[in-house]
Amino acid sequence: MDRFEYKVFAYDTKGFFGGSVEVEQLEEQLNLFGEEGWEMVSCTNSTQSYGASKSIVCVFKRKIQL
Repeated sequence: MDRFEYKVFAYDTKGFFGGSVEVEQLEEQLNLFGEEGWEMVSCTNSTQSYGASKSIVCVFKRKIQL
């Protein structure tokens, strides 16, 4: 039976009211996790107010090598 470990990454958005995402910066971080063997299984935003996102929360998993 496969076993997994998990990682949670919260990317904070920019701007006074939030909601501004620096796509290249986020993509670079996600690619680093991918190079380390992490696979994204979920990604959602945390709402601040008036529809703006305070952060983007991503959950990753990778198989534990026994």
